[in-house]
Amino acid sequence: MNKIFKLTVLFLIFTVCTNVCIAEKSFEDKKKEIIVVYNSNNTEEAYRMISKMAEDERDYELWFLLGNLSQDLSNDTNASFFWQKSIMLKPDFDKAHYNLANVYLKEKRYNSAINEYKLAIKYKKDFAYYYYNLGCAYLGLKEYKEAKSAFEKAIKLKYDDSDFYYNLAFACKNLNDDKGMKTALDNYEKYKDKKEI
Repeated sequence: MNKIFKLTVLFLIFTVCTNVCIAEKSFEDKKKEIIVVYNSNNTEEAYRMISKMAEDERDYELWFLLGNLSQDLSNDTNASFFWQKSIMLKPDFDKAHYNLANVYLKEKRYNSAINEYKLAIKYKKDFAYYYYNLGCAYLGLKEYKEAKSAFEKAIKLKYDDSDFYYNLAFACKNLNDDKGMKTALDNYEKYKDKKEI
């Protein structure tokens, strides 16, 4: 009798341990499956798959992906909420800060956008578009000196994007910097032609 009891206990422990290991693996498998579905442009199915998961099962990447999916489905309000959830789990996640800032910029909430772009830059200093969009947010506030500085930093990281020069020219114009404006417009024309090729 004692032997049967010990075997039963060992079997139960083995079963519980196996199920825990399978559950952990199944989360990674679910996540991989969701990413495959997302990468195949099946937005609604990927959204549905993540939505079926319990909130505490989602990691920062799945919250981020849910934000991207919401934006793809034209729901910026949900997207913002989901990116904030991602940031709560991983405060240094630059992409979530950037996407959230882009929504704020679109909504003309320039100060909020600036704060989020600065956080994105804090965690990833070498991405030109973080600086470019920061400059655009400063333009929205008519803070041309800060906008000019942000565009110049973007250009240092990626010199061949004509949009950077166009907006730099606009900032220079508003700062009465005719020389800077002319140089920026010349570069705009130079790189705009290369973009169209």
